Amino acid sequence: MIVGIETGGTKVVCAAAEPGSPDAPVRIERFPTTTPDETIGRIRDFIGTTGTVEAIGLASFGPVDADPSSPRFGRVTTTPKPGWADTDLLGRVVTGGVPAAFVSDVVGAAVGELRYGAGRGASSFAYATIGTGVGVGMIVDGRPIGGDGWPELGHLLVRRHPDDDFAGSCPFHGDCLEGLTAGPAVLARWGVDASSFPDGVRAGRIAILAAYIAQMAYSVMLTVGADKLVLGGGVMQSPGLLDAVRAALPDLARGYGPPSLSSADPAAVLLAPAIADSPGVVGALALAADLLP
Repeated sequence: MIVGIETGGTKVVCAAAEPGSPDAPVRIERFPTTTPDETIGRIRDFIGTTGTVEAIGLASFGPVDADPSSPRFGRVTTTPKPGWADTDLLGRVVTGGVPAAFVSDVVGAAVGELRYGAGRGASSFAYATIGTGVGVGMIVDGRPIGGDGWPELGHLLVRRHPDDDFAGSCPFHGDCLEGLTAGPAVLARWGVDASSFPDGVRAGRIAILAAYIAQMAYSVMLTVGADKLVLGGGVMQSPGLLDAVRAALPDLARGYGPPSLSSADPAAVLLAPAIADSPGVVGALALAADLLP
């Protein structure tokens, strides 16, 4: 068997699959992300009860050090999540010499969606999550972009929407992308989550969020020339938000950008996830399978 693990800021998903079928887990377990000791203990329990494990893929919230040549490889680094900064996640989860792959959670999701979901057929591809935090995983010519925790687009600095006077909730930057659009920012600004906006104010609030998310999407298109960008995460489940981001993108681009943006319908470029159940853990399983002959 192979094991894939996706650790998010809110929950952990562990899955086991046969090596030839990373997209068809035979066992899945979910539990909250709590303290490092408790969370890692539950992950190890899952691995220990899976049987013979040939390889493990681990996709973690971050920033993380995913550079195999780094002495800090496998660590969660400067995360604002209490208690998790500088946690040696890979070293504490994987023991006994089992081959292991380690990437950020959004790179894991990007791998899953590229191989088995909405990104099929793309050469350059990205997956963004707008949820408890904000992150973007990017793949160019089939190879994930990553290393010692960067790139980290969740803290992209964005132009302020004229109707938005919220100071932002990021402990580092205040009004960066994450500080303006992540789930905690939405709740702090408006008192409800993005799926619960009242009808009378929904359109205005959706327009504010869409303006920031579209800036991130345009930055990704300009940076890596992505053919497709999947927008996932809990905030993106708000009715009408994906369509609003699509509508905002052409006004930002004004005809400038790679062919995927300048000549294509935004609805063909900005996509919803096709893997409804944890694309990150599917990507982690795929990366585990890659380690086997």
